[in-house]
Amino acid sequence: MIGSIIGDLCGSTYEFRSIKHLDFELTPAQSEITDDSILSCATAETLLRGGNYAEAYRRFGRTYRSPMGGYGNGFKGWLYGGSHEPYNSCGNGSAMRVSPVGWACQTVEEVLAEAARSADVTHSHPEGIKGAQATALAVFMARHKASKEDIRSELSTRFGYDLSRTCDQIRPNYHFKATCQETVPEALAAFFDSTSYEHALRLAISLGGDADTLACIAGGIAEAWYGCIPDHLLQFATPRIPEPLAAILDEFRATYGPAHQP
Repeated sequence: MIGSIIGDLCGSTYEFRSIKHLDFELTPAQSEITDDSILSCATAETLLRGGNYAEAYRRFGRTYRSPMGGYGNGFKGWLYGGSHEPYNSCGNGSAMRVSPVGWACQTVEEVLAEAARSADVTHSHPEGIKGAQATALAVFMARHKASKEDIRSELSTRFGYDLSRTCDQIRPNYHFKATCQETVPEALAAFFDSTSYEHALRLAISLGGDADTLACIAGGIAEAWYGCIPDHLLQFATPRIPEPLAAILDEFRATYGPAHQP
């Protein structure tokens, strides 16, 4: 799941500074993790320890902050409000935090059920659940060495997404959008069009949308499919991940990482 965290970091400075090309600095010095990474670690901890996703998201959300990308208004209302009920969101927050599910679960049925469980505590809208399921299933299929065309076919058939578009077709008219249905297919396009992990991040950010979330989703899938991340990106990320979150990442990798995969 470090692939998701690095995507979030690389996209963090471009979230509100849209670019429409591939020739940009991928690792600006001011990059910081955002809510995408923080809540991904909350998902990972829940998978490691068991327990309640809602409790983990509240605890992590109240503990960690990032000036580069704050929580959405709906999530903040849920985070600090009196109600513990989901708020029927279809926002891309359910997809940005779900990549650990694709690593931890062992069957398609488990992936779909666990992704829905992680989403439903906040993003109970059908599109919010679907976005989480599609992202987690893409990670699962990627780590099981499915071809890109098989992943594309499965996701388009199961979830009804239009995955025929290329990044070059999406980019001209795309702008910042925060729903699953307008983020997940675009992040998937960046993965499908890519030739390497780093290329997937550049494509995702170059779409000019919610850059940290697009790169977080695409990066999580690309890590699972390409199987490695360049050392310079790992070295860039390591000092930018707070120690408590880094400890969760290390434990998650030791429990569910490549050594434990088919």
